[in-house]
Amino acid sequence: MSEVNLQTVLEAQKLAFRKGSPDIEKRKDSLKKLSLIIEENKDRLIEAVYQDFGLRSREETLFLEIFPLQDEIRHALKHLRDWTKRRYVRGAWFLLPSTAYYQYQPLGSVGIMGAWNYQVLLTLSPLIDAIAAGNHAILKPSEIAPASAEVLKEIINSNFPKEYIHCVTGDESLAKKFSALPFDHLFFTGSTKIGKLIMAAAAPNLTPVTLELGGKSPAIIHKSFSVEIAAKRIMAGKLFNAGQTCVAPDYVIIPQALNAKFELQVKKNVSRFYPNITQNEQYSHIINQDHYERLSSILIDAEEKGARIVELSDNTSMKDTLLTPKLVFNVSNDMELMQEEIFGPILPVLNLETIEEAVDYVNDKPKPLALYYFDNNEKRINWVLNNTLSGGVTLNDTVYHLAQHNLPFGGVGASGMGHYHGFDGFKTFSKKRAVMHQKRFAASDMLHPPFTGIKKKLIKIMGKLTRV
Repeated sequence: MSEVNLQTVLEAQKLAFRKGSPDIEKRKDSLKKLSLIIEENKDRLIEAVYQDFGLRSREETLFLEIFPLQDEIRHALKHLRDWTKRRYVRGAWFLLPSTAYYQYQPLGSVGIMGAWNYQVLLTLSPLIDAIAAGNHAILKPSEIAPASAEVLKEIINSNFPKEYIHCVTGDESLAKKFSALPFDHLFFTGSTKIGKLIMAAAAPNLTPVTLELGGKSPAIIHKSFSVEIAAKRIMAGKLFNAGQTCVAPDYVIIPQALNAKFELQVKKNVSRFYPNITQNEQYSHIINQDHYERLSSILIDAEEKGARIVELSDNTSMKDTLLTPKLVFNVSNDMELMQEEIFGPILPVLNLETIEEAVDYVNDKPKPLALYYFDNNEKRINWVLNNTLSGGVTLNDTVYHLAQHNLPFGGVGASGMGHYHGFDGFKTFSKKRAVMHQKRFAASDMLHPPFTGIKKKLIKIMGKLTRV
């Protein structure tokens, strides 16, 4: 789609919105239609994702993309009427008898840029929030996963009018034009590097942006916690989509004395999760050759700088873009795998002896999208929570905080800005509009100029009453 056509679609959406934004019933109907579309086309979507990756299991796409979308829609339908209610607040005493309230109103036409690693989920999940909030929307799935992008485009555009919801596909040049459009809000999921470019493109239009980025999410294991449980849960979260998940544990921090036990438990769990891994249809491939070569390169860099790389599968014969899981010990900060988000099935192990050292290390780095801490001691847990900052936290497990509909999901600092999911997604695509309703007779009428006589005395009294 050309730049002119993009602008035309946006103008048509804005014009349609001005003629009347979607009411609650239309929003509900649209969410139900989207749910039906997903259900009717789930096999096509699953096959397209498989095609994009070269191999990704049907069950993984169902569990990590289709099911969460349907559950998000169910949650939005259940709570939408309550979310849109007018909320009264206590008014200022000197403005009595006025009343004060706020209500959430849709912004207009919003842009949503999806991400290739979970193309279906990360394109349609923000759309659910945008529809619930009453907006019109234009979607731009990632060009890195073209098969799923085209299916999304077909099923959206054949079921919704262009002036309400529309999907466009194209290469990097289209993405640049898309991010520079004067949307009423722009939502982007992707890397920190590209997030900076998106924000810069949106700035001339003062378009507000939500950036869902990534980062190096640590998993810290206290020496008192069960290594067996921690290893199982860390590797389960790490190996979803072969590590190509924004909240995957990026590296582990443990005392050196736990290395051998951790290695043993990780090997056991990888064998249990993915037996005969090179022939296993439930273990995902890397998205493309470029990403495969990037991951291979950081392994070579680590080994050249003194790392010990542990192969975690029995069968290591490579094919296509399949990369088997690996642990990396003896890591140092000058290694590439400790400087950038890995986004693959490689797990560095950093040895630090105390929780204080671990927290200092994490705090010296850009703020991560997720933090995972394994401990059963409430005092230490609260200390870690109070002395770190990350987008989200899961205690004694990994990844699953993002599935909590009543919790916000989003980064902080280099890992992003803004939130979505549930009510927080509804708020992101809404304006929280303040309203004061004054009555026929108001105390404030007595404070109009000129300020003479009794008015001066009233202002002096007000000054005393408002002091702390």
